[in-house]
Amino acid sequence: MHDLDDPYPYYDSLREDRPVARVGDSSFYLVASRDLIAEVLRRPADFSSNLTATMVWNDDGTVSEFPIAQQGSPLHVLATADDPLHRRHRAMIMPSLAPTRVQELEPFIVRTLERLWDAGRVDDRIDWVAAVAQPLPMAAVAEIVGFPTCDLDDLRRWSFGSTVLLDGVVTAAELDDATLAVGELTAYLGSALADAVGASDAAGALGDIARLVDDGELDRDAALTILIQLIAAGAESTVSLLGNAVWLLGGHPDVEHRLRADRDLVSPFVEEALRLESPFRGHYRHVVADTDLGGTELPAGSHLYLLWGSANRDHDAVDNPVAIDLDRPKPRAHMAFGKGLHLCVGAALARLQAVTALGFLLDHTSALDVAVDDPQWEHSVLVRRLRSLDVRLTGSS
Repeated sequence: MHDLDDPYPYYDSLREDRPVARVGDSSFYLVASRDLIAEVLRRPADFSSNLTATMVWNDDGTVSEFPIAQQGSPLHVLATADDPLHRRHRAMIMPSLAPTRVQELEPFIVRTLERLWDAGRVDDRIDWVAAVAQPLPMAAVAEIVGFPTCDLDDLRRWSFGSTVLLDGVVTAAELDDATLAVGELTAYLGSALADAVGASDAAGALGDIARLVDDGELDRDAALTILIQLIAAGAESTVSLLGNAVWLLGGHPDVEHRLRADRDLVSPFVEEALRLESPFRGHYRHVVADTDLGGTELPAGSHLYLLWGSANRDHDAVDNPVAIDLDRPKPRAHMAFGKGLHLCVGAALARLQAVTALGFLLDHTSALDVAVDDPQWEHSVLVRRLRSLDVRLTGSS
């Protein structure tokens, strides 16, 4: 296995020598170049979004399959569904995440930041990840979905548990804990959905989804799985973004100086953070029938792992890809949120939280001293997330 803490030299070698690389003798193939990942996304008939299996790295260095669901199973909804079902589910959920609806959350996000900031600072220091990056996204997701704030700790624990199931590098004990967490999340969401169905006053995305169930446009199992995706993926990507962005900022004092002088640069900085340290390292695709990609033969039933983190640093697609460039002509051209029809439905919410949180951090300090030298990354094939991040605050208020 490559170095998960610093995967980028490995990504560089893949793009140069094996842009489509089989993982050992397994059924999985890594796709590293931006052009080939873009080709995969243009060929949904050949490469299904159905999550049929994930990689498991065994103690002896081999890789095996962790089965999820058969191709075409009704368990595949929204992010893991193919058209026309994906388009249908996306159209159902997007009103809940429309830009105007998301923007209305900004006052709530600011109030939450103020509360977390006051509670998390200790003698002008803060663990940015534990105090802000982890709780803020779940609070925002719960607000937009319509869950009570008293359940946030459980929701966050269950959300991280669902990600562990897909991590690929977990112990048997961790897998057992994650399975239990997913079961608890499913039970919680099932109860919430049952209460919302038939209740005319059910608010948020939960209410929207419940009304679709009421109208017969969405069955309960699909509705429940969509809710799980909204909770788990929505929080996970933003937790990573918030932590990674401040870590990057701490390593580039020149960029911090520019952002302090011009808050309009916070948004392009967020895009560079997404590109340089993509919250999800990759996502899977299922090979529907025998085909080829970039000259590599792919058998039916095999699996691709699209390396967003590699595509976003591809020298053939990005000028000076390792640099933070706040003046890129197309700052959102990266693939951190996927691309095309499967672009993450929560992208606008994640961006709003990141821009607001970074602006808040800059407004409430005069300087930052971020512990950048020994980052504690989550040991995961799936996510690029910090476990903690110590920040010394100068002039904090």
